[in-house]
Amino acid sequence: MSADGRPRLAFMIGDPTGIGPELVAKTWADPAVRAACRPVAVGDARVVARALALVKAPLELVTVTGVAQCGFGAGQLEILDVPNADPDAIPPGRVDTRAGQATLESLEVAVDLARAGQVAGVVYAPLNKQAMHEAGSPHPDELHLVAEWCKAAPGSFGEINVVDQLWCGRVTSHIGLARVAAGLTVPAILEAVRLLARVQRQAGLARPRIGVAALNPHGGEGGMFGPEEAAVIRPAVEAARADGIDARGPFPADTIFVRARRGELDGIVSLYHDQAQIALKLLGFERGVTVGGGLPIVLATPAHGTAHDIAGRGVADPGAFRRAVEVASQLAAGRGGRSR
Repeated sequence: MSADGRPRLAFMIGDPTGIGPELVAKTWADPAVRAACRPVAVGDARVVARALALVKAPLELVTVTGVAQCGFGAGQLEILDVPNADPDAIPPGRVDTRAGQATLESLEVAVDLARAGQVAGVVYAPLNKQAMHEAGSPHPDELHLVAEWCKAAPGSFGEINVVDQLWCGRVTSHIGLARVAAGLTVPAILEAVRLLARVQRQAGLARPRIGVAALNPHGGEGGMFGPEEAAVIRPAVEAARADGIDARGPFPADTIFVRARRGELDGIVSLYHDQAQIALKLLGFERGVTVGGGLPIVLATPAHGTAHDIAGRGVADPGAFRRAVEVASQLAAGRGGRSR
């Protein structure tokens, strides 16, 4: 944490062919963001220069070789230049393996800054999983890649999604729907509840009320539609309560978000990816944030994608990126702002 209480955060520019560089430029120009943190950008300075011109941001681009060189002055966008994505060779608007390679390299630089304590966390603009995979990433998503770099133990981390004040975890993530039921065990559900509770406490909520979703229609109708509620979900909820967590449920998946909207819940654990994502994106697509829960570093990103269809036009909404900065600052403060 800086002397003035603002955490230093790395703003990784995302896939250079998407809207990420534009989001960074627009967000940097927001005085409220600068009041919340001390940012340093990470990525190709040529890409950011074009983004600044595109959105007509009144900022001077300043390249640095390390965080220690940053003055965090008003009117300046300071960037740790990673010259790996020449915008003349890699145009915006389509998936490109070269952009995937640049993404992997720049993301690792930003993560290494956080691991070394030079920044308190990383906020990264949208990445493209296909481009990263084509460039050689061995993982289906960036969370598992960052976890590998951080040497996080398998099963100790997971995605947490945030819309406004509602925080959502999930038991299974990027797997096919046909595999979901087999992945639902008491230990897996319990760990998802524990993870969400830990992250919410770090964000400042002392005793979050966490609802767990059911798998089957109408919560299983007493076993008529399936055994999972009685066999694994309810025992996991009871185990979480025995741990001192205010866990509740299982609640039918088609009403659990109604409960949250009424203010009855602070968090939800869903059982598979789209069970929560559809509801969350309806509640606030332009404000959704994804957090890397359980990692030794703070990691946050907008919950939307690279939006190749509008990349390079200057029309992207920076709301979710700004919210990601707010959430990362909140989490960094909960950890004591671990940057030197």
